[in-house]
Amino acid sequence: MFNRAMMVLVLLGAPIAAQAEKIAVVDMQAVFEQLPQREEVSKTLKTEFGDRVAGVQKMQDELRTMLETQQRDAALMSETQKTEMLRKMESIKAELQLKGKALDEDMRRRNGEEQNKLLVKVQKAISAIAEKEQYDVVLQRGAVIYVKPTSDISSKVVEALSKG
Repeated sequence: MFNRAMMVLVLLGAPIAAQAEKIAVVDMQAVFEQLPQREEVSKTLKTEFGDRVAGVQKMQDELRTMLETQQRDAALMSETQKTEMLRKMESIKAELQLKGKALDEDMRRRNGEEQNKLLVKVQKAISAIAEKEQYDVVLQRGAVIYVKPTSDISSKVVEALSKG
């Protein structure tokens, strides 16, 4: 009795389950690499952090020059001069490490903020395309083993974002 009831439910549910869902995939990495906004973000960050990067590079050059001077002129320098130069080099090295670490953290944080802004735009574009083309599900490309090229909407997302 139970088996018959189960069989009837399976047979009645088969037409419903047979209705295929329309599925698309997006290669997020490829989309981000092709976005024209990526160049704008890069320029913005270079402008924002340009002075600090130049300052760190100047300190690196100064430290390198001092190291070369020490190696070249060590035999001619007095012990006092050697000690003074070593202290100055250690001071510059410590300041360089501190400024370099702070710069790196700030740049990473700002880059993350800008990437998140782009991600919101990408997600909106994906949603708009999915609604327009009536996709039931949109998956990331890495989550599937095989997909027909016609189901990949990555180029449509890039095109939509390129138009603005």
